[in-house]
Amino acid sequence: MKVAFQGDRGSYSEEAALRFFNASFESVPLSTFSGVYDAVENGRVERGIIPIENSLVGSIHQNYDLLLKHHLKIVGEQNLRIVHNLIAHPGSKLEELTEVHSHPVALGQCQDFLDSHPQLTPHVAYDTAGAVKMIKEKSLEQAGAIAGSFAAEQHGMAILSESIQDEPDNHTRFLILSKDVAEYSENAKTSIVFALKNLPGVLFKALSVFALRDLDLTKIESRPLRKKMWQYYFYLDFVGHVEDEAAKNAIGHLREITTFLKILGSYPTSPPAND
Repeated sequence: MKVAFQGDRGSYSEEAALRFFNASFESVPLSTFSGVYDAVENGRVERGIIPIENSLVGSIHQNYDLLLKHHLKIVGEQNLRIVHNLIAHPGSKLEELTEVHSHPVALGQCQDFLDSHPQLTPHVAYDTAGAVKMIKEKSLEQAGAIAGSFAAEQHGMAILSESIQDEPDNHTRFLILSKDVAEYSENAKTSIVFALKNLPGVLFKALSVFALRDLDLTKIESRPLRKKMWQYYFYLDFVGHVEDEAAKNAIGHLREITTFLKILGSYPTSPPAND
């Protein structure tokens, strides 16, 4: 099976894919999130994996928008603990480095470390693992990169400082994408997206269809309708499978209220990431 992800080899997305697929797949690294969606939709790969939210930063809005744009199904999720490390050439010393490269989110999540080492000038890269690859290929002996230990392993680089993020409780949730729906699972979560008329109390009515049936909502996210000012799409996750009676009734009730509704997928829930 081929699995596409955004970033270079050793990225957190590839690490999450390894956790989900147990290493039984062929990695297809791509430069953009939209490229991952396209690769799955056109059949170049069987699965794609994309980050959808981080416990510190919040939602990755681009991937919510792409879920609406493409005709794909969510068939799984994977939670991954994010541990940032300072990575450099083997034999390098921290005090000899003058710059550090990484994705802007990773740089921001390691601000305390950067403040305590003012000799390190931060440089933005498009990907954490890509930053490791870049300093290796360009032989930047006085440069480091912030990335996961998996990236250091994949590119043969050394970890100079471990777990340098400001907050240790840092997790990212990834979604698995496919052209086909997942098999039925009793331990399931369902993701949907819908739009409503701009009327008083309409969002309350929409959410009530789940409360009335004791369906637990685990996530709600709003994104603007680009062609209608001040109107929104609502992305919602709830515990349960769309084929369960309670979920069926909730979705049927919701259709009476919405102007648009799309079921993004029902899929097995991922346990919390503890390592």
